[in-house]
Amino acid sequence: MDLLSNKVALITGASSGIGRAAAKLFAQEGARVVVNARRSEPLEDLAAEIQAAGREVAVVVGDVALEQTHKACIEEAERAFGALDIAFNNVGLVGPMRPLAELTLDDWESVLRTNLTAAFLGAKYQVPAMLKQGGGSLVFTGSFVGNSVGLPGMAAYGAAKAGLVGLVKGLTADYGAKGIRANALLPGGTDTAMAGDAQQREWAAGLHAMKRIAQPDEIARAALFLASDLSSFVTGSALWADGGNAAVKL
Repeated sequence: MDLLSNKVALITGASSGIGRAAAKLFAQEGARVVVNARRSEPLEDLAAEIQAAGREVAVVVGDVALEQTHKACIEEAERAFGALDIAFNNVGLVGPMRPLAELTLDDWESVLRTNLTAAFLGAKYQVPAMLKQGGGSLVFTGSFVGNSVGLPGMAAYGAAKAGLVGLVKGLTADYGAKGIRANALLPGGTDTAMAGDAQQREWAAGLHAMKRIAQPDEIARAALFLASDLSSFVTGSALWADGGNAAVKL
């Protein structure tokens, strides 16, 4: 039996990388998926792939930094599929790579808005939709940056990703007894556009005990665990999917 049969799952940041891999995997596992990103063309390409595999998908184009995008995602999930059971809040923005004192306030606020405030906005709309169903699973993509290490030029990104761990704890305290689970997923370096050029990827690989970075599918499978009933007694947690990065630093 598929792990997500009869579930409706929302994936943000679905146009590429981890989000794209998760959307395809969740659909393969039986979910009807709502995919969101800012770029229309790659989302439509993704939707076509999912439909070609005989699965159901709806598309919402919009920026998660804007509150109306989250409202639109819930409206589309309920219009197309009647409910929302799972939300994988996956959008991330590194922002300018500069020492903290060289960041402008706009730089700082932009990174926090996309990585942390957008997660709050997502939960603000996702939780009420899930309560109608008697519960659900919220998953937020954090990072090893800010949780096991700080990296040069990434203070804002690290602060935002660390904040997600606090967010899932607060959601758990507020809604754990109402059937809603909330967890952070903390990937290590992953083979996406965010990983940089070949030299940067090689450097990042050296940070991990496994001496390589992840493929997006590997992180998507960790997200599937948190989204599915396999993790039915897991909430308020931060799951390392980092090739042993944190283990060799803490």
